[in-house]
Amino acid sequence: MFFDRPESGELAILVHLELTRGGDPEDPREFEELVLSAGGDPVAFVTGQRATPTAKYFIGSGKLDEIKDLVHLHRAEIVIFNHSLSPSQERNLEEALQCRVLDRTGLILDIFAQRARTFEGKLQVELAQLRHVATRLIRGWTHLERQKGGIGMRGPGETQLETDRRLLRVRIKSIEKRLEKVRKQRHQGRRSRERASVSTVSLVGYTNAGKSTLFNRIADADVYVENQLFATLDPTMRRIELPDVGAAVLADTVGFISHLPHRLVQAFRATLEEAANSNLLLHVVDAGAEEREHNIEQVDLVLEEIQASELPQLRVYNKIDLLTNMPARIDRNEHNEPVAVWLSAQSGEGVDLLEQAIAELLGEDVLQDRLKLSADQGRLRAMLYEQNAVLNEHYCDDGSSDLEVRIPKADLFRILSTVELDFNDLGWHEPSRNLP
Repeated sequence: MFFDRPESGELAILVHLELTRGGDPEDPREFEELVLSAGGDPVAFVTGQRATPTAKYFIGSGKLDEIKDLVHLHRAEIVIFNHSLSPSQERNLEEALQCRVLDRTGLILDIFAQRARTFEGKLQVELAQLRHVATRLIRGWTHLERQKGGIGMRGPGETQLETDRRLLRVRIKSIEKRLEKVRKQRHQGRRSRERASVSTVSLVGYTNAGKSTLFNRIADADVYVENQLFATLDPTMRRIELPDVGAAVLADTVGFISHLPHRLVQAFRATLEEAANSNLLLHVVDAGAEEREHNIEQVDLVLEEIQASELPQLRVYNKIDLLTNMPARIDRNEHNEPVAVWLSAQSGEGVDLLEQAIAELLGEDVLQDRLKLSADQGRLRAMLYEQNAVLNEHYCDDGSSDLEVRIPKADLFRILSTVELDFNDLGWHEPSRNLP
């Protein structure tokens, strides 16, 4: 990967400021979990409060001296901030503290670099890293800002820094082309599922909410599960069978986090499109988390950013086994539609209720009935077969055919529009139930 990582945990000083003006405050406990997930070894946690950050160091001079003393005392190798730092602030801090400085975005990127397993995942992480580091190239290269001189050292009129920036741009364009190819392949896969009338259900939610455990439980899979942030990075898809619905595709996605770096959202566009093009989103929530409502808001913000906020969504409150006297149940709205399911993916309690709720929500958009077609409606019959919508067919003596069809209503209405037929003019077995 782009960043070289040490074999053992690095001694780290953590810095978290409460900014009283503007911005959504970061969670210091989550910050410490992120550092541990990255393999860091926190030796000191520096906290403070300011109205606004300073332009040069982000922190004040007194806090800077405090951190400097802690770096010398613990011989720390890195100072990590629970905030986004500008390139100049990061550079100034490194010069003052004489050790590496990392901000929240760089920390999350490092965790993603460790978790990536597939070729696509590694490409996405490298793209995000390159975009992040492109603004920070000045670090370590100040002695090369001028053009080299001397015998054998005269170059083509390009400084080392300019060369590095040019090479970065070339590499970024190369990765973007590869990811665009991946995006097209995923689009073709979605088109194939649409033609086969197979619904896609995507698991989304805050990191460490239990999405992968639930995925393994429903799909009988063996996706990597660990009680740590961003245990899942590479998306996984499995075919599942749902009662009264039939085949569907279940997708496990990367977890979200508060202030998820925009570079990551851009880099993981191909992966997140799976969620954005789903028929149903399962928003998995840690039912026992103190910051539960905050986590829900952060997930909704990311869904809005990837244009998936308008998709049908079922809230899944997970980990009820950690709560006292909390039975598995389905919450419904005034129309008796499922809106939330309470369950435990770890013990399996309530998973059957989730499958029932998914089947109800997906089944609303799927029509299954017997249809009688006359001999002159052969074009409609052929198009239903093209959509794999015909489950069974029986021919009658008068030349008509009796078909058992199963098809999403949207696909049926599109076909009827093409052949210029009206839904209510067809010979449905139970027309009253199927009125659109």
